[in-house]
Amino acid sequence: EVAKAFINHFYSTLDSNPSALAGLYQPTSVLTFEGTKFEGPEAIMKKYCDLGEVAHNVPMLTTEVQMSVNAQSMLIFVTGQLKIGATGNPLLFSQVFQLVSTGPGAYYVHNDMFRLLY
Repeated sequence: EVAKAFINHFYSTLDSNPSALAGLYQPTSVLTFEGTKFEGPEAIMKKYCDLGEVAHNVPMLTTEVQMSVNAQSMLIFVTGQLKIGATGNPLLFSQVFQLVSTGPGAYYVHNDMFRLLY
C-alpha cells in the first residue's frame, strides 16, 4: 500500500536525515506547520531541518487514508507521538498529507499540514 510505505519512509527519514525528504516535494508543495505556511521544497526542508532532533514512534502511528478528488491523489491523516530532543517528553501530533501521482507508483507531497495536540 502506497500510504503505509510513504508514512514509514517519511517519518523514519525525518527522524534520521530530514533533508533527504526534499525529493518528495515540488515547487507547488505547501507545508503549514503550526499555522505558518512554507512553500516549495527549499522552505519546507529548512523548516524540517530547523526542528533539530526529533523521534516519532512510527509503529504506534495511526493513519486514515482516502482517495482525493481523483484516482491520482490521496489524503493521509496521521496521529501519533513524537519527541523533540533526546530527553523530551512525548508530544501528541496530527499531520495531513495530500499525495499526488506523477506517474505509475510515483507521488509527491502537494499539501502537508502539521499540528501539535494539546
